[in-house]
Amino acid sequence: MEREIDVVVVGGSAAGLTAALTARRHYQDKSILIIRREEQVLIPCGIPYIFGTVESPENNLIPDAILGKNDIELLVDTVVDIDRAAKTLQTKGGETVLYKKLVLSTGSLPVKLPLPGSDQDSVFAVEKSVPYLESMLEEIDKASDLLIIGGGFIGVEFADECKKNRNLNVTIVEMLPHCLQAAFDEDFCKQAESLLDSKDINRITSEKIERFTGDGKVKGAILSSGSEIEADVVIQSVGVKPNIALAKECDLDIGPLGGISVDRSMCTSDPDVFACGDCAEKVSFFTGQPSRLWLASIATTEARVAGANLFGITRAYPGAIGVYSTVIGDTAFATAGLTEKGAKKAGYCSVSGRAASVNRHPGRMPGGAELVLELLFERQTRVLIGGQAMGAKSSGELINAVSACIQQGMTADQIATFQTGTHPALTASPIAYQLVNAAEEAIGAMNE
Repeated sequence: MEREIDVVVVGGSAAGLTAALTARRHYQDKSILIIRREEQVLIPCGIPYIFGTVESPENNLIPDAILGKNDIELLVDTVVDIDRAAKTLQTKGGETVLYKKLVLSTGSLPVKLPLPGSDQDSVFAVEKSVPYLESMLEEIDKASDLLIIGGGFIGVEFADECKKNRNLNVTIVEMLPHCLQAAFDEDFCKQAESLLDSKDINRITSEKIERFTGDGKVKGAILSSGSEIEADVVIQSVGVKPNIALAKECDLDIGPLGGISVDRSMCTSDPDVFACGDCAEKVSFFTGQPSRLWLASIATTEARVAGANLFGITRAYPGAIGVYSTVIGDTAFATAGLTEKGAKKAGYCSVSGRAASVNRHPGRMPGGAELVLELLFERQTRVLIGGQAMGAKSSGELINAVSACIQQGMTADQIATFQTGTHPALTASPIAYQLVNAAEEAIGAMNE
């Protein structure tokens, strides 16, 4: 079967879906087709919560109803070949599709450590597959000892969620000195680790796994120090790599970090092919250099740029800021932009300011919780380059405001005079508002 479509999107997760929806809003007369291999699409950031809060993969799905509502066609199939000269693609199911514009949003693949014994049963990676995660959940429900390799956001979330409602011994092994260290400064990391300790989650830092033990099914792991850990289930949470097989096969340019090379419009080396999400090469908002940030929030922003630019360039992607948030128990941790260590590495001379207050006023209002915000500024220009928050769950939304301030290049003085709306049941007092007061604290430090 052969057909012609104006816009074909390959991949239907966060980036692919958002690119298609954006294209529909900007080009209402165009036909749009998503081709994806999965029958069901998982919410990527919700995967750890399948193992605790939401209980199953079926409760963590992106509904397909939004496609029909927006006149977007769906084909569940696998693209096996792209002919850029003829502007056609072939699917495993025998379809031939002619396109005018093509969007590649093929995502990423989990990194799997090439260690001895890693091919045994019950050694898992974080794959975005409902059947795979169902088998993983079944094994964890039977387990006594769970080993998580990697103490970043996903690893920490898995540890917290797998500990819920299970009599399970959970251990995180992290090669850096602290969990979450790639995203937070040390004092924030230590607070997060204290919460993990309070939940009886074991932490082993500044260590690597050398090999896995077992006889076909994993039984444990040997560390670089020679110590051995028992484990009947292992989760590898050590990062992802761009899924670029299709892009390489059709000879698109690849970037230095292994993603599909794109410009600020998200256009590839072919003017009729765009790429977005984890498969696309990233550049830093701060340095313009290649960046190893792979986040659903970045993917959807890139998709909104790509989808709008298909038939005329109207948007430019500013580069990856890096906005993260997570929660351990009832305590939120959130970050945007550079840490102090990252700022120094990028060549900035920085100064910080910190403010802490209850996120209600007065503090006895229902729902009140302490919220600490630290802002990082470039000393000479006073421009905001980073922020970190912890405490109340409203940290997750406050850090989005911080990211907006970073993207707009706001200075400490502009943030200190930022006009905020406050309400006793919703926010901190205007006198103690963390965003404004942290900027004021930084200004004081700059003036010393």
